[in-house]
Formats: sequence, structure tokens, C-alpha cells
Amino acid sequence: MTLIIAEAGVNHNGEEALAFQLVDAAHQAGADIVKFQTFKAKSLVTEHAVQADYQVANTKKEESQLSMLSRLELSYAAHHQLVKHCKSLGIEFLSTAFDSESLDFLVNDLGLKRLKLPSGELTNAPLVLEHARTGCDLIVSTGMATLSEVEMALGVIAFGYTAPTDAVPSLTAFQQAYASEAGQAALREKVTLLHCTTEYPAPVAEINLKAMDTLGRAFGLSAGYSDHSEGITVPIAAAARGAVLIEKHFTLDKNMEGPDHQASLEPDELGNMVKAIRDVEAALGSGVKSPTVSEAKNKAVARKSLVARQAISVGEAFNADNVTIKRPGTGLPPSRYWDLLDCKARQDYQPGDLIVE
Repeated sequence: MTLIIAEAGVNHNGEEALAFQLVDAAHQAGADIVKFQTFKAKSLVTEHAVQADYQVANTKKEESQLSMLSRLELSYAAHHQLVKHCKSLGIEFLSTAFDSESLDFLVNDLGLKRLKLPSGELTNAPLVLEHARTGCDLIVSTGMATLSEVEMALGVIAFGYTAPTDAVPSLTAFQQAYASEAGQAALREKVTLLHCTTEYPAPVAEINLKAMDTLGRAFGLSAGYSDHSEGITVPIAAAARGAVLIEKHFTLDKNMEGPDHQASLEPDELGNMVKAIRDVEAALGSGVKSPTVSEAKNKAVARKSLVARQAISVGEAFNADNVTIKRPGTGLPPSRYWDLLDCKARQDYQPGDLIVE
């Protein structure tokens, strides 16, 4: 079953009440997980880091990333309340940590057992290592990455999972951990890779869904898809291609002020996406080609039988002139046509009678 993450991200605009409403909306839509972002703005960006083009376009405001992100922080107290609320609803709480302090909080204060490593941190080897050393399952997003960068990150993760805590990190140690049987086993057990196109919204021509398959084949790991495209078509297609996980941004209102609202789904769209993915899963079936229960009752109606075209007397030979093929399919199957030719009728037939020889 495809795991569906409703990505609330920072679409709460730093307001606790909105964050709770996002949890409710994700639950009502049928998502398995609702995900937020946990960070300390001052630990995440410098004072001079500029906004991405899409952030300027979506917020209609040019400012530093620090200024923008400072407004989007959620307090630790709010996190605790959100976790409690998620548990009451039966939806999993997840968050992405963008700095060491936030990671420590998610694991040691909130007790999360699953973490999401975002695309922008894939090459941040120290933070990647900290994630792996928690022992948590990891969802690793690969937007903007080459296969070699993904392999490097997986080496860091394999090292973090398998090396003693006092082992000295190094490129050689990462490569050895990745090549080891223990490292590979840990990766298979704990890591899910996500294909992603890091643009908001992502142009359809740049989605390259087949890269999800490439990730799975290249690394022998489960692969899913983190979607930033408009609408729900692409994540549904990803589910049909076998994505084990789908992540999609959502908001209460696309017209809200903030960097990610416009590239997000509204609650009814999120619900439609979840339903469509569940329908796709049901439609994929087992792969065994055989008549279904519902088809069985239609075989007699849809298929055909050998039928007398004209009156046939007992002892008369069947031939192309007096035998035809028509519905229903309750008599001799048409595949017996050539066997029947030149055989003699054992009874009389009227036009339209099923031949029972």
C-alpha cells in the first residue's frame, strides 16, 4: 500500500491554530502521515541568504531567507501539542529537521521513529550522519541530485547505521560502509528514496518519473516520489508506476501569503488525490491473468456459440452454409467449428438452435 504524506511544511505561516487545522485536513483527506518542517531560522541560513525565485514570486515580497523563515518557525510547545493531536486522530506526525538542534528535538523529545531528509540537505554529510546515527528509518529526498551524490549520501547513512559511535567519519569509511553487507542490509531495511524535482511548481516536462525507477534499480532500495507539480495527475501516475510513498504539499488556501501555498493542493484536492491513488492500488491487482468473479456472470452473455444458420435434419452434414456463430456462449465454443464440419447431425435443428453435438 502506497504511503501518502500530506506535506503541511510551513503552510501554517507560523500560526499554531493553522497547524492544527492542517492536521485535521490531512486526516480528513485520508493521508497516512502529516509532515511539518522543524528548524531554527538562525541555524538554517545566514543573514545574507537570498530567497529562491519562486519564493519571491509567491510571497510578492523581496526579503532575506532569514526574515521569511523566522516568521515560519513553530515553537517546540506547538510540536508537542501537534503530536498529541495526531495521535488522537490516528495519523502519524512527521517533520523534517534542518539543523542539529531540531533533529535532536524530534528524536529525543518527540520520540519520532521515522525522519525525512530533505533534498537540500542530501549533500550535508554531517547532518546526514546525525540522522543515520539516530537509528530511525529515513525517507531520503533526492531533488537536484546526481546518482553519485545519492550514493555518497547512502554511504554516509550506511556508516551511521553500522559503525561504532566512536568511529571516525571519512570518505573512505563511508565507501566501505556502503559496500559492506551490513551497510546494504541496513539501507534496505531502513531507507526509502524519493525522486523529486525541486522547483515550485515543477514543470511537467522536468518531472522525469522514470528516474524513480532508476533510483530503485541503481540502489536496490524502495523508491517513491515527492511531488511539486501542479494538480494531482503526476502523483497518481507515480503510484501507478509503483511508488511506495507519495509526498505532496497541501494548504488550507492557495491564496494565503507564504512561499509554498500556491504550489500546494487545497484540502478537497488532497482528498481527491488520496482517493485516486487508492483506486490505482486496487486497480493494479495481483498481476494474475484470470477471469474475475464479476466477469464470470458475463461470459455466457458476451461470448458466442455454434448455432444452426438454417434448419438441419438429423443425419445431415454440418457445413459452412448451415452453421454460424452467435451469442449466447452457453453452447459449443466457436473453437470447435472446424471439428464440427462434415460431421453428421444427431438431431434436428431449427434456425438459431445451439448445436450440442
